[in-house]
Amino acid sequence: MNRLVEESSPYLLQHAGNPVDWWPWGEEAMREARRRDAPLLISIGYSSCHWCHVMAHESFEDPGTARLMNEHFVNVKVDREERPDVDAVYMSATQAMTQQGGWPMTVFATPDGHPFYCGTYFPRAQFQRLLTGLHHAWVHDRETVLKQGAKVVEVLNSGTALPSGPQPTAETLERAVANLRESFDPVRGGFGGAPKFPPSMVLEFLLRSGEREMSGRTLEAMARGGIYDQLGGGFARYSVDAGWVVPHFEKMLYDNALLLRVYTHWWTATGEPLARRVALETAGWLLRELRTPEGGFASALDADSEGEEGRFYVWTPEQLREALGPDDGDWAVRVFDVTGTFEHGTSVLQLPREPDDPERLARVRERLLAARELRVRPGRDDKVVASWTGLAIAALAETGMVFDRADLVEAATAAAVLLQEVHVEGDRLLRTSRDGRAGRNAGVLDDYANLAEGLIALHGVTGETRWFRLAGALLDTVLDRFGDGTGGFYDTADDAERLFQRPQDATDNATPSGQYAAAGALLSYAALTGSTRHRDAAHAALGTVSVLAGRHARFAGWGLAVARAALDGPVEVAVVGPPDDPRTRALHREAYLAGVPGLVVASGPGAPAELDVAHGAAVPLLRGRGLIGGAPAAYVCQGFTCKMPVTTPEDLRAQLRR
Repeated sequence: MNRLVEESSPYLLQHAGNPVDWWPWGEEAMREARRRDAPLLISIGYSSCHWCHVMAHESFEDPGTARLMNEHFVNVKVDREERPDVDAVYMSATQAMTQQGGWPMTVFATPDGHPFYCGTYFPRAQFQRLLTGLHHAWVHDRETVLKQGAKVVEVLNSGTALPSGPQPTAETLERAVANLRESFDPVRGGFGGAPKFPPSMVLEFLLRSGEREMSGRTLEAMARGGIYDQLGGGFARYSVDAGWVVPHFEKMLYDNALLLRVYTHWWTATGEPLARRVALETAGWLLRELRTPEGGFASALDADSEGEEGRFYVWTPEQLREALGPDDGDWAVRVFDVTGTFEHGTSVLQLPREPDDPERLARVRERLLAARELRVRPGRDDKVVASWTGLAIAALAETGMVFDRADLVEAATAAAVLLQEVHVEGDRLLRTSRDGRAGRNAGVLDDYANLAEGLIALHGVTGETRWFRLAGALLDTVLDRFGDGTGGFYDTADDAERLFQRPQDATDNATPSGQYAAAGALLSYAALTGSTRHRDAAHAALGTVSVLAGRHARFAGWGLAVARAALDGPVEVAVVGPPDDPRTRALHREAYLAGVPGLVVASGPGAPAELDVAHGAAVPLLRGRGLIGGAPAAYVCQGFTCKMPVTTPEDLRAQLRR
């Protein structure tokens, strides 16, 4: 009996028709393992994972393999995006046993969940031999298997969290820049060799630090390479090569939300036209391809269509000529560097340089995009993840303000409304929803932190106090439920499901670590409120940055970016004036255009209406900030100590840039 048919996860539903007797993660599966005296086979993946699909087709859809699994194991399927805590503890075990990790992750564990053998993708023949061998060991050498499981758990639980160092200083950040320069690729951008992942958090730190060479070279190389969809916008998960040419084709919400914000900040820092184009195209892609009917954002697009990775995105010269005609087709072959960069004579489109005729490029792109829409589209994982939607809210709100795009701010607001209405229960947060219905899994640290970050950004753009209040409630839960007692944070709450290890990781991965995300949101909230509790917690959470900065800065990008903001204050701007007054809007937008690292903004109507809680009095930064001579005004502050108020965008820009 396959029990996944009742699940809401698109990944689990992909396996609901397997001949494997799958169980969802939970105590029921463990009870069944104890009843049968059989080990658990825990398979962890996600819906857009290419190699997860390969293993599913080779093994989980194969009756012979399924028979071995069903006879000898209790089989548990886990969506890592729904249960990042389960994924984290078993990934720790997999890396400890094999010195590598990835998905699909394949874990064999005792009925109590203690892992004794781990791996990732196994071809069918090898997997069948493994199933037979581990069954034999369980039956005939049980003592060794149990000892192995106990030893793994003991080793993992004896390991200490990343130690905390002193508070990051300007010298700490200089060491981090020097460390990043050691692995920087000056020719192709990025850090290290293949495969290359978008270093979103590191780029944010470099932009905040004024390091334009490494950040600009990387941002341009990614935008011109195959990792960026040159027709529809949006970035793929990573590049399999060092030159950003051939991507692993799945597109994730979190990558694109983070990169949208970075490209917007690149434009405010430099005015680079490519930054503006990529930011707006990526925002358009988010709204066009990931937005759900309820106003949220789907988590991912698959890499595969029609059973082939990348089929939806790649082109041959003949296909270009067929779509465009011989003249424009030959031109597109040259402009997009269609030289057989992928498989079977196909190419991933690149744009190595801007063509001389931008209008022709726009027409060609529009026609190719229309032609591509006739192809079979990749699948979409339409569950809404609180953490990643929080990243999207922040990015869309700021991009909408910077480029004067009210539709982007409206989309950010709609997503926030969905999360408030569906994911928030009292002071607690549920991680996922689908079709407007909440999932059953509790939010983890990065859900609280990234959503709080997004809500603070949305409040700064809209002036709506409800987002500020909700962010404060979420951060209070972070402080009350997730702290480790030494200044850091666990990834799960103190009342979460008990696993064999309570996960805690202060390093960035594809998204900011929960600890650094919490530090950033706490710091911004403290800047709006003057709360020493929140500020002290933010500073304490940044102690690990000093440990990583000199040797492993790539794994502390968001912590470094937050530390940069902390050293700058962060800068606070209070904008007061009637929201429908063009002078208020001009001051408000100028605050964002100045490109100040880690800027925190609050806006309200000004005296006497600031005394009205519904119009901003709940935000302490606005209290006592009034109009100047009846005109809208902006106050530039650090630690609630403000410069003389200004009434023109030019004067505000001058203050901020000083």
